[in-house]
Amino acid sequence: MDNVINKKECGWKNLDEGKKSDIFTFCGQYMTFLDRAKTEREANSLIIQELEKNNFKPISSMDTLMKGDKVYFNNRGKSLLAAVIGSDQLTEGMNIVGAHIDSPRLDLKPNPLYEDAQLALFKTHYYGGIKKYQWTTIPLAIHGVIVKSNGEKVEINIGEEENDPIFTITDLLPHLSQQQNSKKLEEAIEGESLNILVGSIPKGEDSVKKNILCLLNEKYGIKEIDFYSSEIEVVPAFKARNLGFDESMIAAYGQDDRVCAYSLLRALIESEDCQYTKIAIFADKEEIGSVGNTGMYSDVFDYFIHEILEKTYSNSPSALTKTYCHSRMLSADVGAGVDPNYQDVFEKNNASFIGCGVELNKYTGSRGKSGASDANAEFVAYVRNIFESKNIKYQVSELGKVDIGGGGTIAFILANKGIDVIDCGVPVISMHSPYEVTSKYDVYSAFEAYKAFFESSNKIDY
Repeated sequence: MDNVINKKECGWKNLDEGKKSDIFTFCGQYMTFLDRAKTEREANSLIIQELEKNNFKPISSMDTLMKGDKVYFNNRGKSLLAAVIGSDQLTEGMNIVGAHIDSPRLDLKPNPLYEDAQLALFKTHYYGGIKKYQWTTIPLAIHGVIVKSNGEKVEINIGEEENDPIFTITDLLPHLSQQQNSKKLEEAIEGESLNILVGSIPKGEDSVKKNILCLLNEKYGIKEIDFYSSEIEVVPAFKARNLGFDESMIAAYGQDDRVCAYSLLRALIESEDCQYTKIAIFADKEEIGSVGNTGMYSDVFDYFIHEILEKTYSNSPSALTKTYCHSRMLSADVGAGVDPNYQDVFEKNNASFIGCGVELNKYTGSRGKSGASDANAEFVAYVRNIFESKNIKYQVSELGKVDIGGGGTIAFILANKGIDVIDCGVPVISMHSPYEVTSKYDVYSAFEAYKAFFESSNKIDY
């Protein structure tokens, strides 16, 4: 591999037709996954299906664990942990790759349905960091679950099939938007105005709202009060599509961070067993700070590792801490690819370009590296060695120029446990928008990177 520092060379150059075919096949399967996994619950369910096809079992069903055993833990249907047991004791360390399966979206409020100007609408509360104006005047779909007080669960998925109705958030016509146009971009569309248009026909002499409630009751057997115990998410109704004349890119909703989650899933299943136990994390709530009992701040990860320790007969009062301090992790989250239309926010010597391979971020955070874990030089060298020995194309970058902004991942949460962690993911253009853009070359590079990391039996030389 060329020793020029962080050389931004297009990965498609001089690529043989066999490898190109592998990339396109892999990404076609990834795009199918994206269309079926538009919420964290849907992604979680699909990942479990794929794991079980490949002989993974719930960890609760196993009394003991031996080399080669494959187990998973389903955390409330919204996050997931999986492991393949290695030949070494767990206290010798684990190879961990962690992604998240939640994405920015709109959530329905607990009491969402109302009528105004003879139209029925749903009120929403946006989830994660979005540009609110991007969510108006696009086709939207409604996904989620409603749980009745008797425990019956009703699944909702409307707007994805060709014959389904879709929904939308209206915007002001340009003829009357003089005041709106004079506002700052972030103020032109207010959070409380992200209301979804859902109907316009009244029920006889009654209201439009009542007609919508009747329709929901007829189709799903639900009442208005059942919205109190629901998780309904509003997502773009767009399908994942090939982008460009050469079809080298993917345009789709939810690529942050399901692009890394899918690549991780395939890497876990397809990587060869090694002496270290392999751990895959599919986390929830990353977009709102990794909080809650399905986010990485919860103790569920510790519980899962405790279970493995107990079932491999290697538990002791200090075993968990020893395991963490000997472990290595890739925080599999996306980064910002340079957008040719907005180049001034990037410092190009330390930026990622789509089509140039997987990206490594030694630290994230903002301003003075606030909120970052900042990987040690020895661990960066360790990861470099894995990638370079396998001829996996990578680039090293920051999120953008110093003091322009910033962001974070789950990396620091795991680093706080004593684990060596570095961010490693796919560069994205239009991140957090309803239609994000990735390069197929980078998607496949992420799969190769995670697979090689799982298979590594090297030690870090401190």
